[in-house]
Order: sequence, then C-alpha cells, then structure tokens
Amino acid sequence: MNSKFKFAALTAIALAGFNGTAMAQEFTFTFGHVLMEDTPNGKAARAFEKEVEEKSNGRIEINVIPAGGLGGDVDIIEQLQNDLVQIAIPPTATLGNFEPKLQVLDLPFILPSEEMMVKVLDGEVGRSILDTLDQHGMHGVNFWGAGFRNITNNVREITSVEDLAGIKMRTMQAPVILTQYNEWGANPTAMAFAEVYGGLQAGVVDGQENPIANIVAMKFYEVQKYMTLSSHAYHGYAAVMSENAWNSLPDDLRAIVVTAFDNARDLARELTNEYEAEELAKISSDIAVHRLTDAEKEAFIKGSFAVHEAFADVVTPELINSIYAVTGAGPK
Repeated sequence: MNSKFKFAALTAIALAGFNGTAMAQEFTFTFGHVLMEDTPNGKAARAFEKEVEEKSNGRIEINVIPAGGLGGDVDIIEQLQNDLVQIAIPPTATLGNFEPKLQVLDLPFILPSEEMMVKVLDGEVGRSILDTLDQHGMHGVNFWGAGFRNITNNVREITSVEDLAGIKMRTMQAPVILTQYNEWGANPTAMAFAEVYGGLQAGVVDGQENPIANIVAMKFYEVQKYMTLSSHAYHGYAAVMSENAWNSLPDDLRAIVVTAFDNARDLARELTNEYEAEELAKISSDIAVHRLTDAEKEAFIKGSFAVHEAFADVVTPELINSIYAVTGAGPK
C-alpha cells in the first residue's frame, strides 16, 4: 500500500473515526478488512453495514474499508487495538499470533465437517475462544469464514499424507500450519497472500492451501495443476470490535450490532457454499480436482493427531478435548 495514502487514511480515522458518546450516542465505526468486495465475506461486510445503519436509525455509521485499504491483517489488528479501527474480521490464524488459544482452530481436521464447525464455533466452545481476546484490547463477537481450506500444487495429485513429501508449500505465517506441513513431510514457507500467485508462477513454491473462494479470487488455478478437496481446516475469521467501541455502546445498540454480526455470518456461509459449487464447476477444466474418499480422509485425520499433540500445551489440552467432546472426532 502507498505509505502516503495509508498515513492519510489513518489520520482521517483518528480525527473523525470514533465519536464515543460525545455526540448524543452517535457513533462512527471504521470496519477494515483485506478481502475483495465481491467475495462472500466482502458482501457480508456491506450487508452488516447496511443493517446496522438502518436498524439504529442512523445512530451508528459504519465505514467499510475493504481490500487491504488500511494494510494487511496484522496492521488492522494493531489499529483495532489502538482504536484507530473499530471493527475487523481478521483470520483466526493471524489472531493466533496475538492470542495463542486461537491457534486451536488451525489444527488440521479439528473441525471435521461443516456441521461440526457450526456446533463448535457458534456454541459454548466458540464463545470461550472469543473471550480470550478480551485481554488483548478486542471483543470477539462471532466467527465468520470463507469455507474449508484445500490443497493445490504443481508436482502431483495429493491423495495421502505421503504424497506431500518434498513439496514446497506456501502457508500463512501461522505456527500450526507450518508445523502441519512439516509433520506431513512437505517443505512449508510462509509468504504474504499477495505474493502467492507470483511465487507459484515462478516456482518459488510448488503449492498452497486456501478455501475455494480465495483460490478463485486470486486465480491460483491458472498456475496450479492439481487440487485436492481435503477440507482439512476451516478458514475462519473472528468478527471483532475494539474494546473501547464495544464498551461504549448502550445495550439497545449493542443488541442491534450483535444481531447484524450474526446475520452477516450466516449470509457469508450461505454465499460461500453457493460460490464454491459454482466456481468449482467453472475451473474444473483448468485444474485437475480430486475429492478425498472417506478412507483417504480418515488416513489424513490419523496423520494429523501428532500436530494436535504438538500444540496441546499452547492451546491447552482442555480446549482441544472440549472440541473433541462436541465433534466426537478425537483419537480413538
């Protein structure tokens, strides 16, 4: 991002962003995220903006700044902590660098299906995970997401853990994901999201993992030969507010905001499912697609428990076991 533009944007936010209660309970909140506007979550952010403004009768104004207009996810989280930004939807993987317990959601196959994902993230366990953000100047409201992550690469079709041996995989800067691919025998390299297409095209990395929405939006299928629908990790976003913004809201406006967050979450999930089905059909002629069989997926799951064990002390055994209790998918 142009540093001059970024400075100007942040200065404007600091001067006019959060009015608190100084203007008769009128609030202006900046909602920053890195996603493109036409993605399911980008559309959900706009729906949230519209609902809050309408239901609050204009007492709350939401200014959505998408597509990394305020920087990357780490930048936005730091701005949120300093109340320069009041609302954000950073990936749980990135938040795991600020609060280690968030890393539990990146453990491979910890959420073995969409049904179990909803039960965990929208239930008591999800609430307990969000509550860990309170000590970091943030209030977690709920979990959005872009679907489950899948594997693409240029070396070979992936049907087993063994097939990943030696493949150079691009990952996010997330300890769990780096450990996961090391455990699976690949060579993981952390790389900024914006650099992945070029990295794949130049052969700096052989493959990457992302949900279908991101694979399509960034056109990774143009520079990849194989895709495995592994659904090994949910690409979750935590919908968060700055502590000051959340605490400033009176109960009636807080209820409106929470309901709008929940409606936007559900819309994002609905749009993601529709988008994935449509786009997968469109790109199937550009990339060879393999869906893991039940037996192949079970073998992947068994090959993932070592990663769970490696992070038990980081995220706590109690938290891992509380998820197993909901999903019934722990080691037998």
